[in-house]
Amino acid sequence: MHASDLEYGDCGVGAYCLGGCDPLHSNSLDSCVPAPTCKTQDYKLNTLDGITSNTKYLGDASKSNWVASGTPLIQDNGGPLVLNMNETNGGTLLASASYVWYGKVSAKLRTSRGKGVVTAFILLSDVKDEIDFEFVGADLLNAQSNYYFQGITNYDQGKNLSISDTYNNEHTYEIDWTPEKITWSIDGKQLRSQTKAETWNATSNQYHYPQTPARIQLSLWPAGGASNAKGTVDWAGGQIDWNSQDMQKYHYYYALVSDVNVQCYNPPSGANVSGKTSYVYTGPAGTNDTVSTTDKQTVLKSFLGTGTNMSAELPSPVSSTKPSGTSSTSAAATSSEIAVIPGLSGAGTGSNGLRGGSGNAGTGGAGSGSGNLGSDGGISSAPASTASTIGGFSQGNTAENTQGKSGAPVKNERVLQGSLFAGLVAVVGLLAL
Repeated sequence: MHASDLEYGDCGVGAYCLGGCDPLHSNSLDSCVPAPTCKTQDYKLNTLDGITSNTKYLGDASKSNWVASGTPLIQDNGGPLVLNMNETNGGTLLASASYVWYGKVSAKLRTSRGKGVVTAFILLSDVKDEIDFEFVGADLLNAQSNYYFQGITNYDQGKNLSISDTYNNEHTYEIDWTPEKITWSIDGKQLRSQTKAETWNATSNQYHYPQTPARIQLSLWPAGGASNAKGTVDWAGGQIDWNSQDMQKYHYYYALVSDVNVQCYNPPSGANVSGKTSYVYTGPAGTNDTVSTTDKQTVLKSFLGTGTNMSAELPSPVSSTKPSGTSSTSAAATSSEIAVIPGLSGAGTGSNGLRGGSGNAGTGGAGSGSGNLGSDGGISSAPASTASTIGGFSQGNTAENTQGKSGAPVKNERVLQGSLFAGLVAVVGLLAL
C-alpha cells in the first residue's frame, strides 16, 4: 500500500513509509511503518557516526540516531556538526530516528545569518503536530517560538524570545513538553509556556495542542528562495543573497550544532501500552488517544517495503545473457518506476535493486577526513568539488517545498554522502500495491 510523506506531499513506498509518513493521508493507517519509541540519550554531534542518509535508512533506530537529507558535515577536533546550504543544495535536514512522545529536548547550536536564511530546531509529528524554535537570519536577537496542531495555521500563536547574538554565540534551546504544558527555555531560563487547557477550540470541540509522537528536526533551509511564496519570503526577511559574505568566504551558509539532549517522559495517562518498541496510530483522529505503544517492528527489508508489506524484497539482478530464441524484451520493458525516497525525482534503488554508484545498498555512515574552524567560527576550507546527493525537504509548517540536490562537500571535511542516482525499476507484480 502506498503511503504519504507529509514533508513532501507525495506518495510512494520505502522511505515514504518511514519518518514523516502521514497515516491520516495514506492508503490506510498501517501503510506507515511503526515509529521507533523514545530513547533518553545525550547526543554529542562531534562525529558523523550514527547519522545515516535517507537513501540508506530502513527504520532501524538501534543502528542510526539520525537520518539526514542533504550533506551534513563535521568539523575536526570534536565537531560541531555543520548544517549547510548553498544555492543548489536546498539546505540540510537532520531528523531523529527515534520519536519523542512527551519529553524534554534541548539543542546547543549557533544559527546561520542573512536575510531569507532560516535555522530551525523543532519537534514535528507525522500528523503535523509541531513545536518550534526558528531563527530568521535577518534577526539575530530573537528566537521565534511557535506550536501547531495537525498543521492548522494560527498566526496568533508565535512569540519572539529575546536573546543575544544567535550567530556568534552558542545557546542551549530547550523544549519541555508534557501532556498538559509546553515550556520554551534558553540557557536554562524559562521564557514562554503554553498550557493544553488554553488551546481548547470550541468549533472543533478539541484541544489544538501538540500531542502525538514527534521527531526532532534540526535544519537550515532557504525560506527566502526566489520561488517561494511572498509571505514566506517576507517572514524570512527577504530573498537570500547568494553573494553574501558567508557565501563568498565559505561557499555556503551554515549553522553549527554541538549537542542534542533527550529526556523521555512516560506516555500520557490512559495510553494504550502493549509493548515498548514502536508507536502506531489506531484511529483517524490523529490525537494522543489514537496512539498505541507496541512491540511491532520498525525495519523494512528493502526500499520496496511499506507498513503493510515490510518484508518486500528488491528484484533479483537481471541477467545480461539472453537465452537463444527468446525475446529481446528486458525486465525493464515490463516494469514500472516506484518512488521510494522523498526529494528525488523518480527516486529509487538503482538498476537491479542496488544503489546507484555504490554497487550495493550500504548501511550509511560517515567518511573520513578533517576540517578547520576559521577564527570567526566559520569553515576555513573552500569547496573542492560539487557532489550531488539527496536534497529537498519542507521544514515544518510552511506552504513551500524547498527541493534540490545537495552538493559542495568541503575539502578535508567528513561528509555523509548520499546516492548520485535515481530510477527504481521493479518487476511488475513483485509488490502488491
